Amino acid sequence: MTFHLETVVKRLYVRVLRCARAFAGRLGLLKLLDAAASGHRWAHWLKSLFAIRDIDGLIELDVPWWTYGAIDVADAFLAAHPDARVFEFGSGASTVWLARRAAAVISVEHDRDWHALVSSRLAGLACKASTQLQLVEALQAGGNTNSRYNSGKPGFADQSFETYATEILRQEGLFDLIAIDGRARVGCLEHAIGKLAPGGLIIFDNSGRARYSEAITTAGLDIRRYRGLTPSLPYFEETSILTHR
Repeated sequence: MTFHLETVVKRLYVRVLRCARAFAGRLGLLKLLDAAASGHRWAHWLKSLFAIRDIDGLIELDVPWWTYGAIDVADAFLAAHPDARVFEFGSGASTVWLARRAAAVISVEHDRDWHALVSSRLAGLACKASTQLQLVEALQAGGNTNSRYNSGKPGFADQSFETYATEILRQEGLFDLIAIDGRARVGCLEHAIGKLAPGGLIIFDNSGRARYSEAITTAGLDIRRYRGLTPSLPYFEETSILTHR
């Protein structure tokens, strides 16, 4: 019942913001935010609220769906490492953002429809990187799922994301940046550690969630937590950046 109510509230919020975007556009408010967004973080965030669950809106704003503090760190890192190889668990506007800045991006996605949507956006953009977007769907687990390959998202309890989480092990070489923002993040983190290049970054989104706490704190990595504004969200979130000690 709680999950159902939460889903209804989220859908209602998205509809309200999309109606508000149309109204703000007619009044010319979006143009005012456009003018201010390039130099003011708050203006950028306010405009991003109208892009809730809108991949095209976030691509236009040129942001991934992480906290702004983490975005700034990742942006500076990629500017200093133009030949960076990136691996990403969970695709979206972040895939385009990374492809504009890195030399190579491999992203895995579990949802077939979303994979097709993100693929179409990548195909229509001139990106710097060599980009691979791989579809790795979950498997029916029959109640025998290793807990590190579970997804805490409602509706996925009987599915295993082991193949998804271990896809990074099937890739050659190390990665300079690994983004974890999809399913089964505990398992993804475990396998990401050994594939992280010296001096590289792991970006772990929504790191404030209780179900990720133990995996992050016991990973043997240095942790920098960035809690604050996130594009398109009306509340604070947390993205952590993990590095080798």
